[in-house]
Amino acid sequence: MRFSFIHAADLHIDSPLAGLSLKDQAVAARFAQAGRRAVEALIEQTIASKAAFLIIAGDVFDGDWKDVSTGLFFVRAVSALDRAGIPVVMVKGNHDAASVMSRDLPYPDSVTVFGSGKASTVTLEAHRVALHGRSFPNRLTADFVESYPPRRDGWLNIGVLHTSLDGTRGHEGYAPCSVDDLKRFGYDYWALGHVHAAEIVSRDPWIVYPGNLQGRSVRETGAKGAVRVTVEDGRIVEVTPLALDGARWAQLTLDVAGISSEDEMLARCRAALADAQAQSEGRPLAARITLTGATSLHNHLVARRETLQDELRAIGFQLGAECWVEQLKVRTSLPVLTGAAMSAADALDVDQLLREAASDPEFATVLAELTDTIKAKLPKDLHDELDRSEALTRLADDARALLAGDVA
Repeated sequence: MRFSFIHAADLHIDSPLAGLSLKDQAVAARFAQAGRRAVEALIEQTIASKAAFLIIAGDVFDGDWKDVSTGLFFVRAVSALDRAGIPVVMVKGNHDAASVMSRDLPYPDSVTVFGSGKASTVTLEAHRVALHGRSFPNRLTADFVESYPPRRDGWLNIGVLHTSLDGTRGHEGYAPCSVDDLKRFGYDYWALGHVHAAEIVSRDPWIVYPGNLQGRSVRETGAKGAVRVTVEDGRIVEVTPLALDGARWAQLTLDVAGISSEDEMLARCRAALADAQAQSEGRPLAARITLTGATSLHNHLVARRETLQDELRAIGFQLGAECWVEQLKVRTSLPVLTGAAMSAADALDVDQLLREAASDPEFATVLAELTDTIKAKLPKDLHDELDRSEALTRLADDARALLAGDVA
């Protein structure tokens, strides 16, 4: 017997795409529906592929909703699977556990949500599949993973778990456990959630993160979606990624060393944007461009960063109505000059002046207070964007360009 199932996780329905609303509300509005489009694509793919069932390994929601339309949207989505005769099996993740509103959603009978008290087993007789899972409680217990039941002999055993594993993948430590811990259960497949980067952790047994369904910020780049798992004669034979995202993020790092004109730099950025736009396959694209390398244009680029950013946004819109340059970062440097090449004007030690200013305790205190005040007003997803040391570096770069006289 051959069949397939779909494994998804971390839908985070109606989670805002971080930062876009702070930069351009019109663009943010066009991107806002990306998460729902991704869920709709998941449902369409599950039905079109005639999947035996759908697994959702936690974080359907992003905490409490702004209004009931978030919950009703998901009920409508799984109801389409119910009408198609496709069961849904899911656990609640840490974000779902934080949601009061989602606890009483009236799902169709074909939707099974594992309880949080202890792990339990759901069987799908038609395909001889035993699914073992446990939802997140409001407070995590030490024996969370240990409570999973033993495998059922003669069945395909699948564990559904929302976990950070050993915590080395950049996510907070939820339901910590090791790969060896999971292997000891003897399951055929572990359907994991919580980590937003897709990864096949192990193939014997299969331990898989499908990644989140929709990238939510520029730190979550590339194709996002779910995986299709193919089973033949009771054995898993293939795990295939499915790109289902409704919008895409990209980080484009361009080495502009040796470039001597602004036009040449813009042309290189345009080519990179065009390539990223093509790879997004018609999806809205938000791209961050970072310029690197030693170039004589350094001061010019720093002083004109905002103007150049606007020009790049215009270029993006020329390429596509939904091709948006989220930010331009200038991380270039000046070429090293020999003593003979320095003029009397160049002899001003700008870097020494900046070092003296930066070492002033009063200046450092004021900068720290301003940074913390701004960070407190930003969404949590953007806190990494306002690092104190990076803020100081940016101020120094701007000051260097201004002192050099390269002002737009």
